[in-house]
Amino acid sequence: MAKVPSKVESRIREALKRYQPVVDQARARDVGEADTSTLVKDVLADLFGYDKYSEITAEFQIKGTYCDLAIKIDGKLALLVEVKAANLELKEAHIKQAVDYAANQGVEWVILTNAQTWQVYKVSFGQPITSELLMTLQFCTLNTKADSDLEALFLLTREAQGKSLLDEYHEQKQALSRFTVGAVLLSEPLLMGIRRELKRISPDVRIELDEIQRVLSGEVIKRDVLEGEQAATATRRVSKAMSRALRAKSPAKEYEQGQQVSDSTPLQANPLAGTQAPAAT
Repeated sequence: MAKVPSKVESRIREALKRYQPVVDQARARDVGEADTSTLVKDVLADLFGYDKYSEITAEFQIKGTYCDLAIKIDGKLALLVEVKAANLELKEAHIKQAVDYAANQGVEWVILTNAQTWQVYKVSFGQPITSELLMTLQFCTLNTKADSDLEALFLLTREAQGKSLLDEYHEQKQALSRFTVGAVLLSEPLLMGIRRELKRISPDVRIELDEIQRVLSGEVIKRDVLEGEQAATATRRVSKAMSRALRAKSPAKEYEQGQQVSDSTPLQANPLAGTQAPAAT
């Protein structure tokens, strides 16, 4: 994550110490949604640094319905915040409502919170529209001395909005997800590299790429990493990226003993990831 500027770090530390007991008390008193929304607005201003009067908008109307809070940066919507009562457990139905708000307005980032739990979602405007949980913060257990907690909070600040740090963090999470790593391990360049190393160990043994793939997918990598839509999406991303890399290389570049890789060489897709990822053209 990005380093937190010292001025912002001081503000976060002071506000966190001040608001943690307030949020805890709100939960203990079982305050309603309206009072929770007021508390969340104060946290957005005092901890995250948004101007309470010009950048935080209450009751923002979208196509005849309302979300609780919206963050505007230079007059443009940047975040939607859906607030629930302090003691109400956040559920999937609440997420859908908030994502629907975002989709109607073309906003990529949504926060769903009851002041205690803060969930940050990335909205993707495909068919269908989907949302991905980027991170969850438990406000009252955050540690002012823990750099990781301060860095996570910093991603939601006014200062981070101007630097697109949430987008950068999302890209990092995608690159290091178990689905992406699994797809990379089953891609042809990696399989060829594994075969090369295995040949060094057993030079007289014939080893085929599909045999290595079978061992990886059947015995080494967990099945939940290789199955489902997230695995399929990761496989497509990896295939496209590696195809671009191959096209950028000289056709005469050899990957191993006498074998040349040309622009038309397809990448091996994850066989368990739902749909076969086509080679990029």
